[in-house]
Amino acid sequence: MSVRDLRVRRGGREVLRGVGFDVPRGSVVGLLGPSGCGKTTLMRALVGVQIVESGTVQVLGRPAGSPELRRTVGYATQSPAVYLDLTVQENLRYFASVLGVPRGAVRREVDRVVDEVGLGRHRDQVAGTLSGGQLSRASLAVALLGAPELVVLDEPTVGLDPVLRQELWHLFNELASRGTTLLVSSHVMDEAGRCERLLLMREGEILADDTPAALRARAGVDDLEEVFLRLIAGREGVGSR
Repeated sequence: MSVRDLRVRRGGREVLRGVGFDVPRGSVVGLLGPSGCGKTTLMRALVGVQIVESGTVQVLGRPAGSPELRRTVGYATQSPAVYLDLTVQENLRYFASVLGVPRGAVRREVDRVVDEVGLGRHRDQVAGTLSGGQLSRASLAVALLGAPELVVLDEPTVGLDPVLRQELWHLFNELASRGTTLLVSSHVMDEAGRCERLLLMREGEILADDTPAALRARAGVDDLEEVFLRLIAGREGVGSR
C-alpha cells in the first residue's frame, strides 16, 4: 500500500494535508490520533470510497477503489455494517454471497469468521439484540470474509472489554503472520504498543511514522501517550520559530 501527497477536502475544510506513507504486506500498522484528526477519512480513501482532491493511493498494486480490489480488501467501519433484522449467521451468508464465495464453501467460511471473532454462541442471534461490542465483532467478521489481503479496521475494539481486546489483537497478529496486511485505527494509545508500526496523526497530517520502539527512543520516554504529546510539542515548537 502506497499513499503519496494525499489531500482531501470536505465541507470546504482540508481534512488531509499532503499525507504520504508506505505499508509493507503482512504487517499490523496502527493509525492513531485524537478524534477528528482525519483517520476515518484516510481509511475511506484507502478503500476507495472517498473523493480526493489530489494525490495517489495504491493498494495491492492497483489504484484504490479498483473493481479488482473488491474481493481482496476488507473494511470494517466504526458504525456496525450489518442488517439488524437478520441473525449473525444470516448476515454473514448474505455478505459471503455478495463477495462471490462459492456456494459450497459459504457455510465453512461463515463458521471460520464467526469463530475467529468469538461469536460462536451468538451465530443465531438477531443482530439488533447484540451488545455494542458484539455488533462490532459481527462487522469485523464481515470484513474477514473471503480471506482478504488487506483489512482496514476503524476503531475495531471500541466497547470491548480488555479480554476481548486482547483476543482480537492476537487475531490481528495471527492474520499478519499469514501474509494479511492490517491497518487498525484507534484513539487509545495503550493499543499502540501492540502494532509493528505506528502512523501518528494530528490535524490531517502524519506526525510520525515508525516502530513503537523507535518512537519511544526518539521521544526519550516509554509511555506512548507521552511520546505522542512530546511529538506534538516538538512540532508546535518548530512551527512557532
